[in-house]
Amino acid sequence: MDIRPEAVPGADAVEVFARVRGRLFGIAYRMLGSVTEAEDLLQDVWIKWQGYDRSTVAEPAAFLATVTTRLAINALQSARVRRETYIGPWLPEPVDTSADPYLGAERGEALSLAVLLLLEKLTPTERAAYVLREAFDYPYPQIAEIVQVGEAAARQLVSRARKHLASQRRTPVSPADQRRLLTAFVAAARDGDLAALEQLFAADVVSYADGGGAARASRIPVVGAATVARYVHAFAARFWSGVEIGWGEANGRPAALLGRDGRLFAVVTIDASADGIGQIQWMMNPAKLRSRP
Repeated sequence: MDIRPEAVPGADAVEVFARVRGRLFGIAYRMLGSVTEAEDLLQDVWIKWQGYDRSTVAEPAAFLATVTTRLAINALQSARVRRETYIGPWLPEPVDTSADPYLGAERGEALSLAVLLLLEKLTPTERAAYVLREAFDYPYPQIAEIVQVGEAAARQLVSRARKHLASQRRTPVSPADQRRLLTAFVAAARDGDLAALEQLFAADVVSYADGGGAARASRIPVVGAATVARYVHAFAARFWSGVEIGWGEANGRPAALLGRDGRLFAVVTIDASADGIGQIQWMMNPAKLRSRP
């Protein structure tokens, strides 16, 4: 069947692009970990699509996914150079998935902040292959074509990525347990309850605070149950004064939305396993909170 845009009544460049934009954003965001960078990249994809000889494109969705992925691979290489000079820990930009902001995934894989952080350790091509397979279930021959390797190499890229993530991460608890543990953590942190905090944590818990130099936050990760508990306890009285706590969803996980005087200043999320909370993410960089409601 001929699926070229010219063969579809009323179809044009805008309509074709709009139909697949959600998936394209999902690919770009998972590759870059940034809403802003993903949106900028889609602008570049649109410009290329608008100026391309579309009569030569038999499968527009596949063509646009290929352009998006290849641009994202290049963009990620540049982004990593910029992140080398980032002030403090860099965390992915949280997305309000309760509103389904164009993520366009059939599956929720490679979306949680903890997984996105682990994906930063992969090569751009490994990350692309993993995202296409795990989040969007692309067949290996198509992945191979997109990332410009043989099919056997594409399978190897995904396999290496899976093994890396499996070696670095425990099996997460259910969403209900994530929510319960986050609620308990926020309550214990607000009260400065040292004992309660330690009981919630896995022994090797890590606390990341992303202030980007624009908000006051720890510039190094804090590691270990006792150390993280003392760290959270130490700033409890000052940090939580006048804080309004709301609840939402970020990247498919429960999130605590912290505000003061009606202004959101932090999004707090956790990653937990049967061993307890293994990771705490404090997003405090104002530039990364703009996409939040």
